[in-house]
Amino acid sequence: MIRAATAADAPQIAAIWNHAIRETTITFNPVEKSEDEVATLCAQDCLVWDEDGQVLGFARYFPFRGGEGYRFTVEHTIMLHGDGHGKGGGKQLMDALFADAKTADKHTMFAGCSAENAGAVAFHAKLGFQKVATLPEVGFKFGRWIDLVLMQKRL
Repeated sequence: MIRAATAADAPQIAAIWNHAIRETTITFNPVEKSEDEVATLCAQDCLVWDEDGQVLGFARYFPFRGGEGYRFTVEHTIMLHGDGHGKGGGKQLMDALFADAKTADKHTMFAGCSAENAGAVAFHAKLGFQKVATLPEVGFKFGRWIDLVLMQKRL
């Protein structure tokens, strides 16, 4: 079931997010998120994939850049629990996120994918995102520089 996130989901979302922060380069951020921070970040425009009370993934969108001229453009984050990969929930989350963003009068959504995460690039391409840029060596994690692939979808 895809539904809006609530404050009660913060511990499970934080666990998914913090695992990615500690163990992967899908995010360049090295600082783990507190449950309070996650609850604040997910207070709006955040969806979860819930299977019998277990959050298997979340997706949220947020402003791409500040300023009135960018008000129709958003960026998103999607992360899945290890048990959630390959079950179709990621696509369901994104389809629901697209619908929510369209309802909010958003025009364009960006994905920023670590170039080391070929699965994310392929996933977004299947959803209709197009690669618009590769930003060389803009991320730094685990002692190395990492490229960022920017992908865009018009909603």
